[in-house]
Amino acid sequence: MSWIDEKAHAGLAQTRQAREEQVYPYYKEFETGGLRTTIGGRPVVNFSSNDYLGLTNHPKVKEASIKAVERYACGLSSSRVQATTAEHVALEKRLAKWFGFEECLLFTTGYQAMLGTIVSLADKDTTLVLDSYSHACILDGSFLAAGVPGRSPEIRFFNHNSSKSLERILKTRERKNALVIVEGVYSLDGDRAHIKEFVEICERYDAPIIVDDAHGTGTLGKRGTGILEEQGLQGKVPVVISTFSKTFGGIGGILLGTTEVVEHIKHFARSFLFSAALPVPVVAAASTILDMLEDNGPALVAELHQKAAYMREKLTGAGFDLGLSNTHIMPVMCRDDRKALFMHMALLECGIFMVPVVYPGVKQGEQRLRLNVTRGHTQEDMDTALEYLKSYGEAFFVLSGEDLGPMEAPAT
Repeated sequence: MSWIDEKAHAGLAQTRQAREEQVYPYYKEFETGGLRTTIGGRPVVNFSSNDYLGLTNHPKVKEASIKAVERYACGLSSSRVQATTAEHVALEKRLAKWFGFEECLLFTTGYQAMLGTIVSLADKDTTLVLDSYSHACILDGSFLAAGVPGRSPEIRFFNHNSSKSLERILKTRERKNALVIVEGVYSLDGDRAHIKEFVEICERYDAPIIVDDAHGTGTLGKRGTGILEEQGLQGKVPVVISTFSKTFGGIGGILLGTTEVVEHIKHFARSFLFSAALPVPVVAAASTILDMLEDNGPALVAELHQKAAYMREKLTGAGFDLGLSNTHIMPVMCRDDRKALFMHMALLECGIFMVPVVYPGVKQGEQRLRLNVTRGHTQEDMDTALEYLKSYGEAFFVLSGEDLGPMEAPAT
């Protein structure tokens, strides 16, 4: 064996153990799409989906995508430089108007949008200031920028959602310019950024702020345009990045900003220039969902909030710890790998799918089940999930006041 085989074998120790104990939870094969699917021929309700408004499976969305396949096929076989369609440009203009920005650019994924934006803007005169809970796309974009010869920015982290920590870093930075990057809603913990405080601090220190609002799009603000609308901060944040992979039911990245900033990134972002163009069927699906948001956004968002409030009240009333959450994303804290894994398997046997997030995906003691409430979940879906959660929460000692320490390995 070569050293790469040895490295792979050593790195997979935790995975092998989970498979041996028959609690390996990932890469389950969905046999249909949507919030209701089948795994191994058995019906399952998905509570880890990011389809927050439940529109992915809407007949109009699928019809639009099918028509686009008939006209443009499944892909364009090249990058946007030589494979831009009228549909791409029309949707970019509509999204810019809907979000309230001068310009929009569509990337093939949200991950690529963040990478390309950071690498295009950060250089040797820049300090990148990141929240300590930053998503992988923010981290990877920053580290990629730091690895560019002759352009390496300084990278600094502030304590999660701490205004004092952010200000301290802006005061003590080593480079002339600072670029602050935060998320609107943190995807694992479900808490909002303290965005108003951050905007005020950034204005004082002449530090532009980028907001990754992937999980706020379609879920926050009366119309669903995100955390800036909810907090009354339109025009205060120069760059927002979002995605089609949550509310818009597909895949793709959304970059929003001023015309010149977006044009700069359009011509310098390698993750845009050297990646295949977003397939038109995905563009058509997202455009159709945007139609629905323009026509009926407030009602859709209000229904999501009502269901999230119901689920939160019932979960906390039963004694579940939801961590920092104050949104529709509600981590069910198990605080132990085995508890999270066995809770997941027990729920799956009952037709409820909640993905466990365990170490090293989160810190030791912060292991949880990923529970996302969506508008597409019915009252019956929620009540059934609550019933099984309470039953297994008691069985595996994850309810408040019942923590008896880590689970022992099952007898063999």
